[in-house]
Amino acid sequence: MSRDIKLKEEYDSVISILSAKFGEGEQLNLDAIIYLIGVQELGKGVVEFKKDDKLNLMHIAICRLLEPFGYYEFDFFDDDGWPHFKVLEELPPLKSGEQTVLMKEAIVLYFKAQELI
Repeated sequence: MSRDIKLKEEYDSVISILSAKFGEGEQLNLDAIIYLIGVQELGKGVVEFKKDDKLNLMHIAICRLLEPFGYYEFDFFDDDGWPHFKVLEELPPLKSGEQTVLMKEAIVLYFKAQELI
C-alpha cells in the first residue's frame, strides 16, 4: 500500500472517530483537530477559552505534533499550567499542500501514540 493511501486511510479514521465524538454531526477539519489536541495537551478539561487562548492552544498542538519530527521540544509549564516549547530547528519553507501533509502525518502519529487508531 502506498504511503499516501495509508496516510489518507489513517487520517480519515482519525476524522471519523473525532467527528463522532466532538463534531455534533459535522465532520471536523484540520484546524478543529489541531484545536482539540491543544485542549488535550493543556489538560484543563472543558473550559471556556478566549480568542487569544484558542490561538495559543493551536500553537501548543502544533509544537506537540511537530516535536517527534525534531522541530520543537517541551521546555516547561508556566505558573498557569500552560506548556511552553523551544524551537530546535526552524521549519523549512513548505508549500500549503506540503504543510497539510506534514500536519496530517503528525496527527496520525499523535493518535497512534494515544492508541486511538
